[in-house]
Amino acid sequence: MSVNDKIVEDLVKNEVGFVTTVPCKQLAGVIEVVEKNNQIQHVPANHEAEGMGLCAGAYMGGTRGCIIMQNTAIGVTLNSLATLIQYYQIPLPMLISYRGEVGERVACQVEMAVHTKALLAEMNIPTYHFHDGSQLDEFDGILNHTFMCKKPTAILTDASFWRTAS
Repeated sequence: MSVNDKIVEDLVKNEVGFVTTVPCKQLAGVIEVVEKNNQIQHVPANHEAEGMGLCAGAYMGGTRGCIIMQNTAIGVTLNSLATLIQYYQIPLPMLISYRGEVGERVACQVEMAVHTKALLAEMNIPTYHFHDGSQLDEFDGILNHTFMCKKPTAILTDASFWRTAS
């Protein structure tokens, strides 16, 4: 089973029925599998903060959601995370491509990588960083924990994860 199929299988297993995405080269395969899955409603978002609102609306309507995005957008989601997702105790798994580490080819991605984990920690958002494909076995448990404790959770997937998970 491909890494993309395993991620979507775990989303379905944890009753995620709504996924919003913002385009990302590293996550394109997952987005493609989500789009084809008939158990998940996929709504692409124009902006990550908009995606947070879409997930909140889905949850308030009785459907578990997930957002798929890049870490470079963490900064623009902080207000939505604090005043909507955290305030209303909305469980929100965030599958995030972690751009900007050693080996990054796009210089502007590096600056946000320096701040990503600190921002998530400052907001008390549980964060898991997948470096290796074998860590994908933890995804199901992380999703389960996210919904049990009703908190947003960040799952960072870096370039080495995608190389070893393929």
